[in-house]
Amino acid sequence: MADATKPLLIKRYASRRLYNTETSDYVTLEDIAGFIRAGREVQIIDLKSGDDLTRQYLLQIVAEHESRGESVLPINVLTDLVRSYTTQATSVVPEFLAASFEMLRDGQSKMLENMTKANPLTAMPGMEAMRAQQEAFMKAMTGGLGGLGGLGSTGPGRGGDEDDGATDTPAGDDLDTIRKQLAELQDKLSKLDK
Repeated sequence: MADATKPLLIKRYASRRLYNTETSDYVTLEDIAGFIRAGREVQIIDLKSGDDLTRQYLLQIVAEHESRGESVLPINVLTDLVRSYTTQATSVVPEFLAASFEMLRDGQSKMLENMTKANPLTAMPGMEAMRAQQEAFMKAMTGGLGGLGGLGSTGPGRGGDEDDGATDTPAGDDLDTIRKQLAELQDKLSKLDK
């Protein structure tokens, strides 16, 4: 099995075909985009010259997504990026963009974590599926940015399948309590409607 902590090495042959060195097969730009969405770092090297072509291919992937209407970058941001190449801002723009995306990833991670943490409803049947849908929705809304901080992992309160040594009785009691509270709330709401 490949080491997921090391960048996935892709070699570009003279024919411009891209070769995945881990799986020993040819890949497309869409395959590379999939690796990145899955959280892998990718490095693309020209086989003959040894030049690092990663930036060139990542820009090509972004351009293809933008041209298909999957717009993440507003026109004013693209315009400002073009302007930054001709100004003294070229020294600060990369750091600013990196910090902005890091803040976006952290905010996304914290928001998803807060939606699942300390929520008594997480013990209800079907809540794990709903949490997964919320996570998918957030990924779609933010363009599938990586760095979710392990929210996809299982653990306490995350709906994992592993046996944590707890008995079924406390969870059942909690579920009964929640059902009772829901019934009381429904009663109160129905009285308000009258």
